[in-house]
Amino acid sequence: MPRNRAFSEPECSAEYSADYSVSLPSDPEHGVGRTHEVTVRSSGPCLCLPRFMRLTFAPESLENLYQTYFRRQRHETLLVLVVFAALFDCYVLVMCAVVYAADKLAPVLAAAAGLVAHVLLFILCKYRLLPERVARRFLPYVLWVLILAQIFCYLGLNFSRSPEASDTVGWQAFFVFSFFITLPLRLAPIVLITAVSCSIHTLVLGVTVAQQRQDTLDEGTLLRQILSNVAIYLCAITVGTMSYYMADRKHRKAFLEARQSLEVKLNLEEQSQQQERLMLSILPKHVADEMLKDMKKDPSQKEMQQFNTMYMYRHENVSILFADIVGFTQLSSSCSAQELVKLLNELFARFDKLAAKYHQLRIKILGDCYYCICGLPEYREDHAVCSIMMGLAMVEAISYVREKTKTAVDMRVGVHSGTVLGGVLGQKRWQYDVWSTDVTVANKMEAGGIPGRVHISQSTMDCLKGEFEVEPGEGGSRCEYLKEKGIVTYLVVVPKQPLRNGINGVKLSLTSSHGGSPPLVNTKERNGSLSLACTSPEEPEEPDTRAVNPSFPNPRRRLRLRDLAERVIDASQNEQELNKLLNEALLERESIQALKGKSTFRLSMRFIDPEMETRYSVEKEKQSGAAFSCSCVVLFFTALVEVFIDPWLVANYVTFVVGEILLLILTLCSLAAIFPRVFPKKLVAFSTWIDRTRWARNTWAMAAIIIVTMADIVDMLSCWQDHGGMGNVTVGPPWPGGCGEQPKYYSYIALLALVATIMLVQVSHMVKLTLMVLITGATGAVNIYAWEHIFDQYDRRRGQQSTSSLVPSKYSMTAMIFVVMLSFYYFSRHVEKLARTLFLWKIDVHDQKERVYEMRRWNEALVTNMLPEHVARHFLGSKKRDEELYSQSYDEIGVMFASLPNFADFYTEESINNGGIECLRFLNEIISDFDALLDEPQFRCITKIKTIGSTYMAASGVTPDANANGYSAKKETLSDKERWQHLADLADFALAMKVTLMNINYQSFNNFMLRIGMNKGAVLAGVIGARKPHYDIWGNTVNVASRMESTGVMGNIQVVEETHLILKEYGFRFVRRGAIYVKGKGELLTFFLKGREKQGSFINGSSVTLPHQVVDSS
Repeated sequence: MPRNRAFSEPECSAEYSADYSVSLPSDPEHGVGRTHEVTVRSSGPCLCLPRFMRLTFAPESLENLYQTYFRRQRHETLLVLVVFAALFDCYVLVMCAVVYAADKLAPVLAAAAGLVAHVLLFILCKYRLLPERVARRFLPYVLWVLILAQIFCYLGLNFSRSPEASDTVGWQAFFVFSFFITLPLRLAPIVLITAVSCSIHTLVLGVTVAQQRQDTLDEGTLLRQILSNVAIYLCAITVGTMSYYMADRKHRKAFLEARQSLEVKLNLEEQSQQQERLMLSILPKHVADEMLKDMKKDPSQKEMQQFNTMYMYRHENVSILFADIVGFTQLSSSCSAQELVKLLNELFARFDKLAAKYHQLRIKILGDCYYCICGLPEYREDHAVCSIMMGLAMVEAISYVREKTKTAVDMRVGVHSGTVLGGVLGQKRWQYDVWSTDVTVANKMEAGGIPGRVHISQSTMDCLKGEFEVEPGEGGSRCEYLKEKGIVTYLVVVPKQPLRNGINGVKLSLTSSHGGSPPLVNTKERNGSLSLACTSPEEPEEPDTRAVNPSFPNPRRRLRLRDLAERVIDASQNEQELNKLLNEALLERESIQALKGKSTFRLSMRFIDPEMETRYSVEKEKQSGAAFSCSCVVLFFTALVEVFIDPWLVANYVTFVVGEILLLILTLCSLAAIFPRVFPKKLVAFSTWIDRTRWARNTWAMAAIIIVTMADIVDMLSCWQDHGGMGNVTVGPPWPGGCGEQPKYYSYIALLALVATIMLVQVSHMVKLTLMVLITGATGAVNIYAWEHIFDQYDRRRGQQSTSSLVPSKYSMTAMIFVVMLSFYYFSRHVEKLARTLFLWKIDVHDQKERVYEMRRWNEALVTNMLPEHVARHFLGSKKRDEELYSQSYDEIGVMFASLPNFADFYTEESINNGGIECLRFLNEIISDFDALLDEPQFRCITKIKTIGSTYMAASGVTPDANANGYSAKKETLSDKERWQHLADLADFALAMKVTLMNINYQSFNNFMLRIGMNKGAVLAGVIGARKPHYDIWGNTVNVASRMESTGVMGNIQVVEETHLILKEYGFRFVRRGAIYVKGKGELLTFFLKGREKQGSFINGSSVTLPHQVVDSS
């Protein structure tokens, strides 16, 4: 299946170049695009047309879809054609009724039958009573045949006794043009049926006149009349083809916008779903929703808040599970760092699936420790049972690792039930965590547990209600904390058979994982490294039960974007499915257009909203040049008809030359804004001003029509002067076949002027009505008054050859022009309604895009606040399987741990502190102030990793440009001082944290102190679990930094000797502490960092005095 590509309208398209291609970025933020070409049709019956009029979509399936859409859009214009035909029938009835005689019965009956047929067709089409296939395939041709029959009936029954070559030519030209603007067919069939009808009409007229006047036939006059008819028909076909092309361009543009909109929305929806999945994998939904709600608040509302926003909620009756890998040190020593992260990722991905199965909410992964909670955020009566089953499944899972790796790894699991405070602290790198005394107890339950067993407290035991067999745990003998608190513990006995399905009437929605679980470890990796299987046949993927994002726009839409996205796994690679979705979207858009009528005034059709009307009035229309060129075409054929009728009329040549020059000027001025590179800048500016100014645009359009109309009126008056004015009552003209002998053609020329009027674009239907009334009034006045004697002579001449009574030609021609004017006004209203509907669709598409982009920005802001931006891009870029890793090795990184050791003494869960929430609110203020420091320019190379309780962890140099201050030069070209600038910035950050805490203490009358440890070296940064990604850094550097904090002294920053030697070069002051014992490292020489001795020097030469710096006054 070809890859889906997007479309859009080229910016400079007045010439509508044949070969153009456009691209839509796959990601709206990036320029990687996909292209799809609009090609030129190189076969078929339309090869005679210019290249720019043979555009077609590729592939053919898309073109077919567009044609279906185009036919649906033209369904209402088909009703317009029915109205035109009905008005013609009314005209015939009136003309026959005015001079009714016995010979008028036949045309009256024919017209009445036609009127009934057209009314019936209108009802059938309006209410869609015909089968769709019949309406689509046969109705246009039926209507064409019916109209053709009506014209020939009127011609044959009304003018049969004294036929003239000019009879019904105007009506034929009117309907020829109407076929182009109304029939829901392709251009080739329309050209074919109009050519056939014009040929038949011309042939019938020529043969009939020749037979009726064999004795008095003037062959030259007849030939000129036939040529005049052909010129009128050619004008109608040419302008009709241009109008079809303009309508086709407009609908193609709307179609492309709809397709582009759909693809953008599908693309953005897919990205939003990725972001939402990623967000909801890190944060519970109720927290994420609250964050989104706050992000949408007005900034002024946020400024009124006394404290930073804290998302913290109290949850009672939950079970907390802590699980630690025993023997992790042995395991880590038996494989490389990358293999260790891969193993942890695959193991914890397995745990995440078990957590989903057993209704656990994974809270955090701390190194090799995994902890989760059941009963949060939604209460579950079986929370304790689910947690124990989770623990047993984890013990079983690790047993396969133990068997395959031949290491003594095991799981030590502790479970405790109680109350927690769950939420996030700080303003950056949000991670959901829980706090409470019960969380501490659960942690100690794990520490005091036994490898391979699930260790539970008395409170958890009370929630089980006898579901599991237990034995005394004796946790106090292994953990001093449990002993001090007098907590009774138990060890769960592994059940020998599956558990029963319910507990006291509460049915469990899952079963135990015990039984025939497949091996977790696959040792057949090509690189020889360990690999855990993450899925098994007995454990299918759990369904995605996440709720719909409440911030997504238009939740009431019948065809929701989420439904579209879910129906096609990858729509960009499935052209057929995307086309189907596009068709549904177009149908939906058309179905709601009836509601849009409420937004406009019924008579003027202007938008009720003045702002919307202003936006519509300044909308640029690229087809204005084509519309003005139609006036040039009409004037040319007008002059050609007059040349055939009266080649000696000098005024015709003068008006043609002057009129064409003026119209060309108007046309060029309208084209300048569309081709700005071709025309002078001043002309382009003037053209743009005309396009965007309604009154100027209307004036320009009126000038074009007045030129065409005045050319006709001047020629008519000149012909009148040549015949001696009203006083000349001679029976014939000075020469045969002149303008006085065939006065009807000048009324037909006025009809062509009406055609030119409705071709105008970006002009209100009221302005068009004014121009058409002007044309009709001027032509009618000349016909009835100035040309009265000419028409009377014409009628007398015809009366001598026939006994049939006819309406005087001066009135019948004026009535014809009036009926055509009414018809075209009805069509103009329809066109404007369509134009305004397309404009509303365009605005709606734009607004939807803005809403989706806005929602995407909100989600993206949340995601990038939970993961580093470059890591978030990795996970949002494509679909990730659980076993896929993100890892990056860094050789020169700074790591810092900063804790508040005396916060534990401050934290209490008494009622005065709202169960501990007010204590955490204060901790949130501290962490938020630390986070705010990261926004300062000198700390942009520092990344917050996470907070662990009241400990703040950050690193420098882990950004994509791993060098300080955004320098992206290669390490080989940097000096030592430039390479480690980020470490100096991290030290400055640590000192700034101390100053910040000192200010907080001063304002709150507290005495919190920081204990900070720093180290530098190589680390491995990575993400464990693509399903619930957890970004962290590992390595000896991290372990030593942690030990520097834990073995440090409150109020000091402790570093090892290597870090001290590097920072010393940046002017930091140190005090030697001496050798201290560090677990796993032995004796290490450490130093306390006290501050700077001089101003901070930065690579770019700028210097900033930080509060902790000592400025040398000398």
